[in-house]
Amino acid sequence: MGSFPDYDTLLYEERGGVAWVTLNRPERHNAFNSLMQRELHDCWRTLRFREEVRCVVLTGAGDKAFCTGIDRMEQMGGDTDETTDADVVGSGGGTPFHFNDPGDNIGPKSSDLWKPVIAAVNGMACGGAFYMLGEVEFIIAAEHATFFDPHVTYGMTAAFEPIHMHDRMPFGEIMRLSLLGNYERLSAQRAFEIGLVSQVVPGAELADATTWAADAIAAQPQLAIQGTVRAIWAARELSNRQAVALGYAFVGLGTDQGSIAEGQRLFESGKRIEWRLR
Repeated sequence: MGSFPDYDTLLYEERGGVAWVTLNRPERHNAFNSLMQRELHDCWRTLRFREEVRCVVLTGAGDKAFCTGIDRMEQMGGDTDETTDADVVGSGGGTPFHFNDPGDNIGPKSSDLWKPVIAAVNGMACGGAFYMLGEVEFIIAAEHATFFDPHVTYGMTAAFEPIHMHDRMPFGEIMRLSLLGNYERLSAQRAFEIGLVSQVVPGAELADATTWAADAIAAQPQLAIQGTVRAIWAARELSNRQAVALGYAFVGLGTDQGSIAEGQRLFESGKRIEWRLR
């Protein structure tokens, strides 16, 4: 197992076959600056080839915020340092057609990582946080977590973020969240009711609940897991007929003799899996 890069804005830890990636700017409610954007992109790309990592958990430092989006202090030119990347902070060109979308850097799928990622939302998740939440497999939230998008309140069109989230939420819910800006926040319980969040737990139990799910995923044949991730994302992004037509390809790529043998050994062992009812 090789060493993993050291980051300034992220904490990284491996527990068995699970990597824990923690957004680590609690003094800014884990808002991402240009350095965090670059480090997240590097982290996702590095994890593609980290064979010992079979599942990833993404969370935020502290208990106040998962992520509050882009660091407006840096973006608006008021708080830069030697780590600031002018190309990332700037618009990217002289016309709107060369806009630098942060989602190109910070989303795991946009960075071509197809290992399952679970988000453990431990507080506020707003605005640019949806770039990441829109690209995870599922979300587990602490009871005090909230979701909102302040773009319109600050005079900006909400576009990329709700587009990432629109098929994770009913149309009326993402529209309401986007149009009400800072005037309303979606509770963890309401997020669970509409299907955005798969589980809500007390804050003190968030790490344990996420660990259980991540460990269970990591314990299974990783080729089958990754093939399943790709197949279901294809179903989300393509028409049903197109996705079904590709099903054979996902089965062929995501199943081999080693993967089947790994599953067969578990079956033949007679070991009983202690399943949970959710």
